[in-house]
Amino acid sequence: MGFTIGGIRDLRSASRRRSRASESTTVAEYTGLWGWDVTPGARAVRGAGGNRECSCGALDCPAPGAHPLPRTCTVPAGATLDDAAVIWSRTPGAALLLPVGRTFDVLEVGAAAGRHALVRLERMGLPLGPVAVTPDGRAQFFVAPGAAAELPHLLYRMGWDDADLDLRGLGSGAYITAPPSDHGGLGPVRWLRPPELDTADHPPHARLLLGTLAYVCHRAGA
Repeated sequence: MGFTIGGIRDLRSASRRRSRASESTTVAEYTGLWGWDVTPGARAVRGAGGNRECSCGALDCPAPGAHPLPRTCTVPAGATLDDAAVIWSRTPGAALLLPVGRTFDVLEVGAAAGRHALVRLERMGLPLGPVAVTPDGRAQFFVAPGAAAELPHLLYRMGWDDADLDLRGLGSGAYITAPPSDHGGLGPVRWLRPPELDTADHPPHARLLLGTLAYVCHRAGA
């Protein structure tokens, strides 16, 4: 059976509707199931010469496809599917960003070190929250809020303050790209350890993970 021009348009329209419905469902999962706020984010597109350009329209954007869209509404934790669909319909195609510092902070390390540390932490039986990996090679461990501000003190107490570690804390005011959204035009963010009901909105304290993360980062940089 052949396709008419009108039929092709209908298929494309249906595909876009399915995509929007899928995005709204993912947003509602984050807000309703995991208890996280979700903010519409910019996307990076390939411009002339293969350069990345940001959908925000700024020619000198410092973080193409990796920042919140201006003048948009955050979908609050607890929002229903209907609420998410209404809000997300105002920014079709936006990336899903998670505001850091509200329900969780993030400890970020290199992806290889993060995978190694995750295996060690799981073997030790320590409580763990979600862990994401970005296409530019970063592993992001979700920990209790306040970790970013406490990080220098915690590293000092553990004797890692003088070490040159590829480890940083992300706290209030930061945003991370949520799976399965594209990050900076480089590809999708993925879960190394997906969220679970008992830890998504109560991630572990940073001190429980930090010793292992610091040790693995030190070994990776040695």
